[in-house]
Amino acid sequence: MSNILLTQYQGMFIGPIAKILGYLMEGIFYVLDLINIHNSGLSIILFTVVIYLCLTPLTYKQQKFSKLQAKMSPEIQAIQAKYKNKKDQDSVMAMNQETQAVYAKYGVSASGSCVQLLIQMPILLSLYRVIYAIPAYVASVKEVFFPFVDKLIAQKGSAEFIQNFSNAGMYAKQFENENFISGVTSYIQNTYIDVLNRASTADWLSLKAEYPSLTTEIDATMASLGKYNNFLGLNIANSPSFIIKDAFSNGSYLLVVGAILIPFLAAATQWINTKLMPTQTNSGNEQADQMAAQMKMMNTFMPIMSAVFCFTLPAGMGIYWIAGAVIRSIQQIVLNKHIDKMDFDEIIEKNKDKAARKIEKNKIQTERMQQYANVNTRNINVNKTSNISEKEREAALKKANEYYSKNAKPGSMAAKANMVREYNEKNNRK
Repeated sequence: MSNILLTQYQGMFIGPIAKILGYLMEGIFYVLDLINIHNSGLSIILFTVVIYLCLTPLTYKQQKFSKLQAKMSPEIQAIQAKYKNKKDQDSVMAMNQETQAVYAKYGVSASGSCVQLLIQMPILLSLYRVIYAIPAYVASVKEVFFPFVDKLIAQKGSAEFIQNFSNAGMYAKQFENENFISGVTSYIQNTYIDVLNRASTADWLSLKAEYPSLTTEIDATMASLGKYNNFLGLNIANSPSFIIKDAFSNGSYLLVVGAILIPFLAAATQWINTKLMPTQTNSGNEQADQMAAQMKMMNTFMPIMSAVFCFTLPAGMGIYWIAGAVIRSIQQIVLNKHIDKMDFDEIIEKNKDKAARKIEKNKIQTERMQQYANVNTRNINVNKTSNISEKEREAALKKANEYYSKNAKPGSMAAKANMVREYNEKNNRK
């Protein structure tokens, strides 16, 4: 347990993805360090650009689905009207079959864009985790806290003191962890760095007042972090709300403008992004329609939420929020122009042919399976007066069964029949 890095997020699904994205973030910092640029704000922007470019294929599929959905919606609604108020099993099955035929015709699935969103969501959440705890994933940033962290740990009562920092509450459980209490060095270091990474300027100044003997180390650490955290004159480790309050007390009114711009731009870019996104019409699929309605409501409140969050969270998160919205907007414009030029009638015709070939293939497979099923039945129920010997009957039965085993797809009726047959044979042997 001594080597565990609890500054990295340990979630079952998000954790591994965040770790992979952490390697990407560290690579960006490494390249910028080579050209003597030590800036977390720029690294966050480049990191966001790379991630959203990688997600472009999923965004494209999502928008393409929305266009096809708009075209097939009248057919889905016509099927719903046809079976309206018909709740019997045959009608429900018939409606589902006709609906699936329409989806096959247009070459889309009932889940549609929902699947694309579900794939993107863990990646975006992991991206947030990496940006929120950069020292956990970027070694060069983590090293900035040394040797100060080791000297602070050695100070009596330092753990209790830093737990009073403004953002230390989220790490309370780490101070109560067995590894911290038992004195695991790496765990204690990571916990201190977690808190110091979220510390405001006021928190750092309180450290100087409490531990004057560490003034030199504190000033050196603050100066190194300042190189990374300074973005257009703003300390991105501080929240805009803190920057405004601190600027008024110091008379730095220009910083107030910069701090206000972060939540304002976050809301404005988010609003533009939602307006560029294609709206989904009623697809006829209840689950997809419910999710589309939820997305519409979320898009309405997202600009307001962006402003509120970016006003209270560290400015670095605001930069990520703005960069992400700008990149998505550019993506929307480019993809919308590309999709508008596509001949969807031609795409639909190709999907029709593809669906027809698939139906024909399934039909042929079904007929073949039926033929072998008949062969199997004839061999089992052969007339006693037949000239076929018992050994020949067993050979024919074995051949038919072998065909089932080789050609039955998992989950198919043939596969299930094999399971029943094997169960019966096992019981007969008993």
